[in-house]
Amino acid sequence: MLMEAITDRNRMAARRAASVRHYVPGGCENGGGIGRLVGYITETAKETGTKHFITDTRGARWSKVTSPARLLGAILTMAKDRIVAPARIHHIHIAGRGSTTRKLILTEAARLFGCCHILHLHDYDYAGDFAQRSLRQQRLIRRMFQNADRVVALGERDRMTLTTLLGVDERRTVVANNCVPDPGAHNIRAGQIPLIVFLGRLSERKGVSELLSALSHPVMKELPWRAVLAGDGPVEHYRRQADGMALSDRVEMPGWLDAGEARALCARSDILVLPSHAEGLAMAVLEGLSHGLAVVTTRVGAHEEVITDGETGIFVPVGDPNALAAALAKLVSDPEICIRLAAQGRAHYLNHFSMRAYMRLLERLYETVSAKPQTMVGAR
Repeated sequence: MLMEAITDRNRMAARRAASVRHYVPGGCENGGGIGRLVGYITETAKETGTKHFITDTRGARWSKVTSPARLLGAILTMAKDRIVAPARIHHIHIAGRGSTTRKLILTEAARLFGCCHILHLHDYDYAGDFAQRSLRQQRLIRRMFQNADRVVALGERDRMTLTTLLGVDERRTVVANNCVPDPGAHNIRAGQIPLIVFLGRLSERKGVSELLSALSHPVMKELPWRAVLAGDGPVEHYRRQADGMALSDRVEMPGWLDAGEARALCARSDILVLPSHAEGLAMAVLEGLSHGLAVVTTRVGAHEEVITDGETGIFVPVGDPNALAAALAKLVSDPEICIRLAAQGRAHYLNHFSMRAYMRLLERLYETVSAKPQTMVGAR
């Protein structure tokens, strides 16, 4: 019993002393949904005793000139950590396209330095991105994922990609649905004009053109509502598109909002809509559930692992503005349905997608990989 108590105390002490460095393309400010998630993790971790650090591997999305320098800086930071904090866990966040190219270099550095590292896959279609690469690149990508100490997927679809396409041992994969902090109970806005909100990069992949078509649909024209489409991307292009559909007096596009601004917007909204063509697991969907908004989205990525149609949200077909207009009109015209979906969605969030549950999962993951001794390649 005494030895067990000592072992437990040592384990707890090791957990308190643990530290993690996250590698994020764009950091928290310019990293989109990945950056927002890591920001939530680091804020919550201040209460747990585990120290989390953030290193930007890319810089701003539009800054291709500084990206190589950022990557070199990340490698040097990793090398320094190996000397001054050898037990530090390196949590590397990866997506497709340029992100994979950078992470091929960064993970090779981690392997050479003997760093304990986790790969965390965030992508709307990594299998499709992988299929377009050369055979040589595919071999390198498979090796990168197979060499990681653990690989995190957003949902079961991505876990299948890891195990069947990339050859990762299923025992070394972990499914971690995204999460968001609890903003508190949502005030019901009875008797006010319904506010529809979209959060995310304004793009065709996110279904913004279909959303504008749905908002200009005759069934929506007859109803009272307002909408805010918040996100970066070609904002002016979509503003012109909205103007051409006579929506400028009802639809606002303020550009990218930081976490605090997005939280304030959700607090005065009623419906969250995200008609994406492809996703991993959209942070916006979880934001909508957490704020007690009625969520309208599509069956893409891990969304079916989060939303039950008609109970915690509404699914519409991808690329179908008529169905989207009908779903939005139903919620706008029937406040009781909107309130019921919102309440059930928030209860589902509290039970399954809280930061507390997510942080417990991360702590178990970090404890598992920190038990593995790390040695530099070539060390004797």
